[in-house]
Amino acid sequence: MIERIEALALQVDTHLQGAVRRVPSLAEELTYEVEPAALLGVGRSLRDHADLKFEILLDVTVVDYLSFGKDEWQTASATRSGFSRGRVAPGVRPAPAVPEVTPPVRARFVVVYHLLSITHNRRVRLRVPCADDAEPMVDSVNDIWASANWFEREAFDLFGVIFKGHPDLRRILTDYGFIGHPFRKDFPLIGNVEVRYDSIKKRVVYQPVSIEPRVLVPKVIRDDHRYDPALKKQIPVR
Repeated sequence: MIERIEALALQVDTHLQGAVRRVPSLAEELTYEVEPAALLGVGRSLRDHADLKFEILLDVTVVDYLSFGKDEWQTASATRSGFSRGRVAPGVRPAPAVPEVTPPVRARFVVVYHLLSITHNRRVRLRVPCADDAEPMVDSVNDIWASANWFEREAFDLFGVIFKGHPDLRRILTDYGFIGHPFRKDFPLIGNVEVRYDSIKKRVVYQPVSIEPRVLVPKVIRDDHRYDPALKKQIPVR
């Protein structure tokens, strides 16, 4: 598998020299970072060149790196290691034998494209950092891969990334009049508004959300009398 990945990397580097930059990824995956200005040219080359032939755009998504590398649990009793940690502090574990799979973060929003070559049965991933965190924007690849139409609308709806040149860039998953982008890290988990049916007005109405926000803190180590080993029921071994 690794030999196939390296052979593909050699072809990509040969045909797109200077236009893409390989970034660390898992051994069986190949990921390149592309500057926004080069996205369309790189996309057409990946689709049309006989040695590459990435005819299918499988998915378009966005990564929000707003809180990347920060401790998300600020309680004194929460552990700083274990499952689902957002960050591993220096010195907690030895340096890995292989490079970290997450590339350095240069922008808050990164648009990610997953491509498939049916001709050669190979896959590649493209990452495009958005230059402006306040108004993330990249070119639409709808004219290169028709499947990008709905994918880009989903990314616009959920993350607020604008795709320049998209023929019909509007929300596709959230309700009419929805405010905000729910997959952004700074969007409240409980949302901003909720809907209910008003029997007097005979219609659905919007109102401020009534759910009280709370922070989920798994794997909290408690130390009180309830956990005294002497209080545990002894079960005889048969």
